[in-house]
Amino acid sequence: MARKPLRLGVAYDFRNTPESGLTHQQLYAAIMDQVVWLDGLGLDLVWFTEHHFVEDGYLPSWIPVAAAMAARTRKVRFSCDVCLLPFNHPVRLAEDLAVLDNISGGRVEIGVGMGYAPHEFRGFGIPVARRVSLTDEGIEVLKRAFTGETFSFAGKRYQFDNVKITPGYVQPGGPPLWIASMAEAGAMRAARFGANLLPQGERERSLDPWLARLKEEGRDPADHRVGIIKSCLVTDDRERDWVAVRVAERRRMEVYTKFREEAGGHGGVAGISEGKRMPQTWVVGDADHCVAELSAFIEEFGFTDLVTWAVPPGMRPDQTNASLERFAREVAPRLRAKFS
Repeated sequence: MARKPLRLGVAYDFRNTPESGLTHQQLYAAIMDQVVWLDGLGLDLVWFTEHHFVEDGYLPSWIPVAAAMAARTRKVRFSCDVCLLPFNHPVRLAEDLAVLDNISGGRVEIGVGMGYAPHEFRGFGIPVARRVSLTDEGIEVLKRAFTGETFSFAGKRYQFDNVKITPGYVQPGGPPLWIASMAEAGAMRAARFGANLLPQGERERSLDPWLARLKEEGRDPADHRVGIIKSCLVTDDRERDWVAVRVAERRRMEVYTKFREEAGGHGGVAGISEGKRMPQTWVVGDADHCVAELSAFIEEFGFTDLVTWAVPPGMRPDQTNASLERFAREVAPRLRAKFS
């Protein structure tokens, strides 16, 4: 079956540990410049992640950043993996996305998830038990808002009467919607809402049920996109360049491990063996190696969108520019040629 053309890009979380030697303001400015440069090199995507109340400044609000970048770029599309829907009022989110859609000239998408870190729910004064209903109703509201028509909604968490989002969206039907999945419930949610998919963890729980449900209902999975963060360090000297990235990656995973431990298994993060996960470990090597490894990965799981972490925690953008340039110039064109 025909597939959507492959899109490639970068992801940012704006985590800034002391090792970078940069203030938050300096890091933001340097990343802005990096994205403008990568846009000129022809990458397709810039994704963001969202978390709250993290000491190292983990990005809590991605839309202002995307708007600033959109004003300085021409081609890259902006999205998130993911926007934590329980902490985002859906009507206000729909309005912010409408503004961003206009600023960017229709270059915005939206990936949503439920969240799982208890400290975030405490920080917003929201019981963790409400995360499913807030997410499901939030998606329902976004879908109605994206039509551009006046709508009403009566749910357990939200009630709206005769609401119309202004300004209108540049993209007909609003920004393309993505839904995160770590377990079958998330896969079924994405299928139910006709969304693109952001699977993680076990393929049998997060990807295959989505594919099966679409086929059962006579819908073609090729009409949808499937995306993931799968990082790539393009280098001819692994021993020289991998050390700093490996240390930074350990910093990244320490935070997620803490979140999972606090959650006690919420969010579909418990009971997954490393051997069964769709591998999101770094690909490290020269351009030929990266093309071969990423090609096999894309082929095996059917991904249409793939982004690499651009600036791991504690690193500076200038430390990753060499690899990102080779990714854009030497790896991305060959992957697109194969999968487009």
